[in-house]
Amino acid sequence: MSVWEQIYTAHLTIGGSQITWREIIGNGFGMASAIGGMRRKVWAWPVGIVGNVLLFTVFAGLVFGMDDRAPMLGQAGRQIFFIVTSLYGWYVWRESKNKGSTGEAVIPHWASAKQRLGYVIAWGAGVVVMHWVFEIIGAGWPAPWWYFWCDAWIFVGSLLATYAMARGWNDFWLMWLAVDLVGVPELIYSKYYPSAALYALYALLVAYGFTQWLRASRSRDVAAREMEAS
Repeated sequence: MSVWEQIYTAHLTIGGSQITWREIIGNGFGMASAIGGMRRKVWAWPVGIVGNVLLFTVFAGLVFGMDDRAPMLGQAGRQIFFIVTSLYGWYVWRESKNKGSTGEAVIPHWASAKQRLGYVIAWGAGVVVMHWVFEIIGAGWPAPWWYFWCDAWIFVGSLLATYAMARGWNDFWLMWLAVDLVGVPELIYSKYYPSAALYALYALLVAYGFTQWLRASRSRDVAAREMEAS
């Protein structure tokens, strides 16, 4: 076995199930990135990118011929797009922090009605298109009828949520919850137990993060009204 194969297959055995260190460490970076995002820290983006790279190798394992679990095409594919979107978010937050008078990376606020309608339409259309794509790519793998619909929902929702986070929309927290409601059961079904546990924990963090951003956006609105009244 080559050094690369040893690194790739390094794992823990818990309750009879093998869990790769890549999955554990990648999810750890993902959790750290989520905490950084909640605190509106610029470092959340590069930390998240490291996790994305590791998790791509996990979810696309069968494609590489080195994992016998069901390949999660939506989960694997979204890691690639996460990297691209995260580079955008990293740039936006860094520029905002450097140029803003408050020194904050982003000021939380709700998306406008037009923006909200836009991402809802994009989500629905994206799910239909990506379901078709995943069915073609995964034609050789036996899967229940709902599997690729879930993959498409997770893939499109995750990209939109990451973009919404970069824009500073409170909506992104609710979008992540919608992704997790589908993602956790699918991960359990596919035997990605550490990722399922992380996503369940992440859902709690998302709910808490939403309250923090909502509080910050309300404080901003109050301050704006007071300034207008003075």
